[in-house]
Amino acid sequence: MTVPVQVRSARPKSTNPADFEAVTGRELDWKFTPVAKLQELIAGELDGSRFDYTATVAAGVSLSWIPVTDPRVGTAGLPEDKASANAWAAATEVLLVSITSEDVSEITITRDALGTTHRAAHIVIEAAPFSKGTVVLQNNGDARLVENLEILVGAEADLNVISVQEWNDDALHLASHFSRVGRNASLQHSVVSLTGEVIRVNPSTVLAEDGSSVNMLGVYFADAHQHIEQQVYVNHDAPQSKSRVTYKGALQGKGARTVWIGDVLIGNKATGTDSYEQNRNLMLTEGTRADSIPNLEIETGDIAGAGHASATGRFDDEQLFYLQARGISEEEARRLVVRGFLNEVVQQLGVPALAERIEASLNAELEAGVK
Repeated sequence: MTVPVQVRSARPKSTNPADFEAVTGRELDWKFTPVAKLQELIAGELDGSRFDYTATVAAGVSLSWIPVTDPRVGTAGLPEDKASANAWAAATEVLLVSITSEDVSEITITRDALGTTHRAAHIVIEAAPFSKGTVVLQNNGDARLVENLEILVGAEADLNVISVQEWNDDALHLASHFSRVGRNASLQHSVVSLTGEVIRVNPSTVLAEDGSSVNMLGVYFADAHQHIEQQVYVNHDAPQSKSRVTYKGALQGKGARTVWIGDVLIGNKATGTDSYEQNRNLMLTEGTRADSIPNLEIETGDIAGAGHASATGRFDDEQLFYLQARGISEEEARRLVVRGFLNEVVQQLGVPALAERIEASLNAELEAGVK
């Protein structure tokens, strides 16, 4: 008899898609996902050749293509589902983003010409010890994409990685992000998902050495018949590690669906851990659905603190009344409440120009939704 996996850390890992059973949608990690739309990405043939991109120039940051046999590939993590393994096996080369500067460097990598071919991609971001940098992955246009992103943060490094999904309305995007954070290093990892038919970005982080920390942020806005999903995992595997997870989303339109699953494991070596995760969802119209599932596993009693929270609800009528009593129309009052709700995360991204553009995109979504 097969015994179901009981804890998050026990999930099988493999780079061979044949090691995973066919995905039916009944599996624990797929049961919220519209798998019928994604079967070609999950188990079909993928184009794993180099993908087109453009990148800004930044001192201390270099980009190059490396073979899949490079020893850095697979260091941050390995696939835990069939789609991730399918992309891993199909990719013929890996895009390496190398950050070496001890001064803050910022680079934006834009993909807007992937087309409608079913594609696989693999990226490794490596921050050298003591380096500081920001990497923005900007996604636009058509996509039928499944990919793996690995993030390696060296000792004492400070890295900010932001993945922005602004695909065309019929785009399909599956992504697994794996991060490994070294001694006294810090990672801020952000996922911004705004447009695309199905977006599923699952980030996982291993706090692997003493004093490592991660701040995981997410902001998303789902329109009618749009599916946005994120399964977040933080593995505290070292003493004095710290994590914060904050994901906030809004939904409007019939059939808008979001999924957030947050798993935190505090291992038996992770004494002195300080961890907290939260997810908040704001339902703007009838006919929307938000699933929010926080999970916490603790294997040692010697921790600084650990907790989780989840809330899903509609507008605060008192806030609306307060604004309307001051001469603000109901429609504008609603927009102000939503912007304030999401901007708590947007303002933490660390890239002012990007935050301003995302705010403009959210405003456009809100204005379109009340016409």
